[in-house]
Amino acid sequence: MARKKLQRPIAAMAEKIRQYRALKERPRDSQRFALDYESMRRPLTQKRLPALAWRDARSESRLLALLCRLPRFGVGRTVTRKSWLWAHDEPCYWVVAKVRADYTAENMDHGKAWGYLTFRGKTEKVMKEIDQAMYHDWRMVPKHEEETFKKFTPVPEETVRYLPYPPLLRAMILAQWQKEGRAITEEPLIDLKKAVASHLQESKKKTTGTSV
Repeated sequence: MARKKLQRPIAAMAEKIRQYRALKERPRDSQRFALDYESMRRPLTQKRLPALAWRDARSESRLLALLCRLPRFGVGRTVTRKSWLWAHDEPCYWVVAKVRADYTAENMDHGKAWGYLTFRGKTEKVMKEIDQAMYHDWRMVPKHEEETFKKFTPVPEETVRYLPYPPLLRAMILAQWQKEGRAITEEPLIDLKKAVASHLQESKKKTTGTSV
């Protein structure tokens, strides 16, 4: 017979109090991501930013530093990143849906934001937290340019059906054809559709097993 678990309400309450105090005493975003722009160090951890990030840290803005200047913290506005503009031709942006500012910050320019992501022209339907909001490469899309910025005509993806064999395997196949007296009029190629179908069939057999 299993022993009855003892109820310890005082210990449970003490654990909840410890968790609450730890939550209250943890550093806020305004402390964690504060930056000394002269030494390029974070005062809380004394960690220094990489040298490649110094220029952007002085010239670009963090996400909340942009949103705190707008009515309703920019809910409904479109933001993008400089790194996305340089790396991709397709539109990449966030539509801000929710903001939770750190009200202990001097200008309320720290906190978290949520929104809907469109990356390389593909829009996600689920709202999620905007990551890397503390990076200094965020840019606000002007309201009169949002429609033009979001315009995108998807290019149909080219699907590859055939691939060439590796050199040694190709030589073996050609030698076999020559031995069989077959006329070599075309290059031997791998049919990816058949290869994938056979792989799925084999994996299905392994999971199903054989009857005993």
